[in-house]
Amino acid sequence: MISKIMFNKKIGAAIRRVEDLEEAVRHPNVNGIFLLGGDINLLPTMLKKTREADKRLLVHIDLIEGIGKDRAGVCLLKRMGVSCIITTKSSLVRSALDEGVMVIQRLFMVDSESLKTGIKVAVNVRPDAVEILPATVPKYVVEDLKKALALPVLAGGLLKSEADVREALGKGIDAVTTSRRHLWKMEY
Repeated sequence: MISKIMFNKKIGAAIRRVEDLEEAVRHPNVNGIFLLGGDINLLPTMLKKTREADKRLLVHIDLIEGIGKDRAGVCLLKRMGVSCIITTKSSLVRSALDEGVMVIQRLFMVDSESLKTGIKVAVNVRPDAVEILPATVPKYVVEDLKKALALPVLAGGLLKSEADVREALGKGIDAVTTSRRHLWKMEY
């Protein structure tokens, strides 16, 4: 599944503004572009640019202005051509799966209780993958998630250096997302 989401790359570009898209689209090591903000009105142009570059725009539905955080919002994104969404909301995971849209459930790992809760939630809704934040979690967190879910685990947040990325991937994380441009050049 990670190959379907990230087109066989292990580093995804996290962007928050439409101005950030150009660099991500041109970057040869980036195939997955994670949109973490913006306005629904700009989405059609962004989708067109990523498609023309043979890349995937993964849309964090919770963070896009002007779109309902409900089934209708998921349907709209699908009609616009979004093939994968990111969300923290279980109801949106279900809606996306029902609509045939790939979905990554984002989980915040702040303590052992959030790990248990995240596993329980993901077991119930069965997203295509999970993304954990931050990427600097202990190795056992990744191992527990993979054992319980048998899903790809992506991770983002708090990655500053190439060593941080190598350490995250060394824990068994399948791919990382980062807004730090110097990390996009890493080849994995």
